[in-house]
Amino acid sequence: MDRWFLIAATALAAIGGGWGMVSVHRGQRSRVTVVWMLFVLVCQFGFLSLRGQVRGSCPLHDPGEILAYLAWAVTIFYLVVGSAYRLSLLGVFSAPLVVVLQLGALGFVAVEAPPHRIPETSAFHALHSSAAVLAYGALGLAAISGVMFLTLNHQLKEQVLRSGLFRNMPPAHSLLVSLERMLWVGTGLLTLGVLAGVFMGPAEHSPGHFFAAIAVWTAYVGLLVFKTFRGMTGRKLALASVAIFVVSLLLFFSV
Repeated sequence: MDRWFLIAATALAAIGGGWGMVSVHRGQRSRVTVVWMLFVLVCQFGFLSLRGQVRGSCPLHDPGEILAYLAWAVTIFYLVVGSAYRLSLLGVFSAPLVVVLQLGALGFVAVEAPPHRIPETSAFHALHSSAAVLAYGALGLAAISGVMFLTLNHQLKEQVLRSGLFRNMPPAHSLLVSLERMLWVGTGLLTLGVLAGVFMGPAEHSPGHFFAAIAVWTAYVGLLVFKTFRGMTGRKLALASVAIFVVSLLLFFSV
C-alpha cells in the first residue's frame, strides 16, 4: 500500500514539472506547478506516515526511505522558499530532482524486504538522521538555485533574451539570496545532525555515514567561511554549491 503513495507522488511531480516546462516554453509563468507539488507533498506524507507506523520510528532505515524522505525535504523547502522569494520557476527545476529521488526510492522499495518494526533507538539517533536528511533537502534546493543562476548567466552571455525560459527567470540577485540562505539553513541543520551523532550510543553509530557527514559539513562550512570573509562571484558560488551537493550525494550513498 505505501508504495502506491510513492508512485503517485512520482507521477504528480513528473506532471507538475512537465506542465511547468510547457508553460515556460510558451512564455508563461508556471504558477500551476506549485499546486501539483502540494499534491506531491500529500502523497509523500502518506508514504512516510505508513512507513513510520510500521517502523515505530522515523522512517530512515533503508535507502528507499532515505531517498523518499530527501524528496519530501526538497519539496517542503521548495514550497517555502518559492513562496517567500516568488521563485515560481523553482518548481520546474525542483520537480525533476524529486522525480529522480523518488524513482530511486521506488527501485529500492521494490527489491528490499518488507519493512519491520525497528528496536527503540535514542532521541539523538532520530535527531541525527532526520536533521541530516533535512539538511540535504535545503542544500539540494541551494544547488537547484545554483543551476538556475548558471542557466540565467549563460543565457545573458549568449544573449538568448527572447526565450520563454529567460523571460520567466527570477532576477539573478533573488536566486543568489535564496541560494546563500539555503546554504546557511542546510549547514545549520547538518551541524545539528553531526552534534547529535557525537552523542549517539556506540551501537547506533554507522562510522561510514558519520564520517561522510563530517566531510560534507566541513566542505559547506569552508564554502560559507570563504564566501563571508573573502567573497565569491555569483558564478563561483553557484558552481561550488552544485558540485559539493553532487559529490556529497555520491559520497553518502557509497559508504
